[in-house]
Amino acid sequence: MNLVDTHAHLDDRRFDEDREEVIKRTFESGIKLVINIGCDLLTSKASLALADKYKQIYAAVGVHPHDARYVPPYYIEELEKMLKNPKTVAVGEIGLDYYYDHSPRDVQKEVFLEQLNMAKRARVPVIIHIREAYGDFLEIMRREGLEPIRGVMHCYSGSLEVAYECIEMGFYISFAGPVTFKNAKKLKEVAKALPLDRILIETDCPYLAPTPNRGKRNEPVYVKHVAEEIANLKGISLEEVANTTYRNALNLFYKIEQNLCRSS
Repeated sequence: MNLVDTHAHLDDRRFDEDREEVIKRTFESGIKLVINIGCDLLTSKASLALADKYKQIYAAVGVHPHDARYVPPYYIEELEKMLKNPKTVAVGEIGLDYYYDHSPRDVQKEVFLEQLNMAKRARVPVIIHIREAYGDFLEIMRREGLEPIRGVMHCYSGSLEVAYECIEMGFYISFAGPVTFKNAKKLKEVAKALPLDRILIETDCPYLAPTPNRGKRNEPVYVKHVAEEIANLKGISLEEVANTTYRNALNLFYKIEQNLCRSS
């Protein structure tokens, strides 16, 4: 059985006291790969440092919409340098967040577009964070498109209709801990309806721990609970969910497969 956590923040300070133990536990549990995600220049560099240190960890680099207002003038140049590393497999997480509005919305849009265009130039996929901003996101994507790249809707929280539109645009839909919550009826319906070959799984650790660990610090080993929930919703085996989402991850994040081929 192949499991992959496509969205983790192992550089987060909540792992400072036991990061080595968490990572050891992750790969001893049978998880094959973890993609660690950047939210600004510092965490992007930290993600890449983890990827360089651990064979089974890969990095995504980018600026989260919360941090859009703080980007220095040279941030794209810095991210482009990091994208040249073979262990950097995506631009992310990028997008729009109108729930907190930590950055002005026009600034969020500007920084999102700059990074989307950077990903197109580098021909790497994008990892998208959207919260209460699907309208503006879809408008931007209809205008800008993803060609020649693809991407993933991280920790998806939208409707089934929007999910299908995102898939048509070239996105995978990723589910995290919330799909296991008892009150997540609509999200469960989305996960049940979508084709398995367009689904990814993640933890978003240390956030959003799935049931039965809800409220605790999340970590990559808990991605199995997300896979189990999707398997239960679809009436299929855990192994089928794990192996298919693993293949989906390799298909999207093509640089991982290139690294695996070089090391084999």
